[in-house]
Amino acid sequence: MLYKRFAVAAACGGLVDAGMLRRQSAYGSSTSSLPDYYQTTPEIFPGPTPTGSAAFLAETNPAPFASTTFIPNSPLETQVPIVGNTDNGNIFQMMGQLSHYFPNPDGFGADEYSLPENASIVQLNMLSRHGARYPTTGSGATTLAAKIHNYTTGVLGDVTFTGNLSFLNTWTYKLGAEILVPVGHQELFDSGVLHQYMYGHLYPNNGTKIVARSTTQDRMTQSAEYFLAGFFGLGWTANATLVLAIENSTGTFNNTLAGYDNCNNSNTFRNTGGTNATAQWAAIYLADATTRLNASAPGFNWTVTDSYNAQSLCAYEEVALGYSDFCGLFTYEEWQGYEYSVDLSFAGNNAFQSPTGRAVGVGYVQEIIARLEHHVLSEPVAQINVTLDNNTATFPINQTLNFDFSHDTNIMAILTAFGLTQFAPVMPATHIPANRSLIVSHMEPFGARLDMEVINTPAPLNSSRACGATYTEGPPTTYIHFVLNQRTLPLGVSFPACGLRDDGWCELTTFLEVQSASLEESMYDYACNGDYPAVPYGTLTNGAPLTNETFTA
Repeated sequence: MLYKRFAVAAACGGLVDAGMLRRQSAYGSSTSSLPDYYQTTPEIFPGPTPTGSAAFLAETNPAPFASTTFIPNSPLETQVPIVGNTDNGNIFQMMGQLSHYFPNPDGFGADEYSLPENASIVQLNMLSRHGARYPTTGSGATTLAAKIHNYTTGVLGDVTFTGNLSFLNTWTYKLGAEILVPVGHQELFDSGVLHQYMYGHLYPNNGTKIVARSTTQDRMTQSAEYFLAGFFGLGWTANATLVLAIENSTGTFNNTLAGYDNCNNSNTFRNTGGTNATAQWAAIYLADATTRLNASAPGFNWTVTDSYNAQSLCAYEEVALGYSDFCGLFTYEEWQGYEYSVDLSFAGNNAFQSPTGRAVGVGYVQEIIARLEHHVLSEPVAQINVTLDNNTATFPINQTLNFDFSHDTNIMAILTAFGLTQFAPVMPATHIPANRSLIVSHMEPFGARLDMEVINTPAPLNSSRACGATYTEGPPTTYIHFVLNQRTLPLGVSFPACGLRDDGWCELTTFLEVQSASLEESMYDYACNGDYPAVPYGTLTNGAPLTNETFTA
């Protein structure tokens, strides 16, 4: 599937000034020949954009709380007392993909090292998630809000909540839908500032512009713009051109940054293992909470689903309004359970326990390979958009800084398509294991970012770094280094050919050899369009479907 304006794109010989584009758009020119993928305003295909009520934390914040030392909110109020929180844990870093950004506190199993003497970072490929947002349309949070409204206004009954739920008697739903909330702006701006400090030297600063890529969805476009403002300043349009892939659930337009839209089976019954596992686990870890809350909601019939949705409402209200009364309804152990429920969902719907895990992310992997090998992509394999990727004006092949913006589930699928099997072990849906590698809070919080550094060294670097960096005999060598939320991913754990290096790096030639099989391993056509049966959660372990020949009921 190609863009509808392939002929225009092929004829486009250079980059368009984003500021000029905005001026043309503002005047409503109907004769502009500018391709739609340069248009940032007015937005096309923005998705839902209703905003919510403005926060008023100066009036609504109940802090300081009893038996706590007052700490000013910054900007969110996170000192909410939680029953069972005896070790000063932070439940707001246990909310899976709904967590406000924080660097991974535990790492991924690799030690961190400074860059060796005479080594140099020569390219960065960054893949970022958008910032914190309002709930998606039709999500569980909105479902519970509607149910509460119906019972407190007499539509379905006349309920008076008691105890910890008394606040619901006057509570109203104040959230919008899908667009960024204020702290989401901050997350991406701060990420841009951080990346300027980390990688600003890679910008050529010679009057040329780099190309950054996002999608037309409102929160995606704005996330890219806030990041670029953080990296370059408010005049970023003099330094970068933003190319927007059309994001539309019909799958009409190929888009590697929202690859699920081009993979039919990722949105059908064949890919619900994670959803089923989450439901099974929620019935276990929320049993006590549901009994407790139902006792304070006479006539409401408070269910496990309501409890689960209340936890997500806590997360959404926290980032949108700065504080939520829903957060204190649950114990610390129940928040640990919530975090694990999200891990199960992502594992079964988007990662190695999903039949479309690799397929959804494999188009982006092909783009990274193309960048590393310095060539365009001329064939519409997987989600590749030939209109954009066969044109160096929209897909530069020698750019030292590459900034891409995507979604949480898409990035999880990309990690799966790369074949990072350290996240592949099956997690049980009946209890939290003592150790697990896939923790969505640490991998895909709002504003998550994967930094892929290309590093040149004057000679091969010794794989043992514990006693310092030493070079061995040999020619200059190029490595690749994956950094997810500011912590190293040890590539050798997933790719034995890379070796178990202390620093987690992999020689670039080896990495590319491993990735050369990524498209085939994804089974893209069959995974996305094949007629295969759904299998129970935990049956799949490689992010691809079982073939008909090997499937057994």
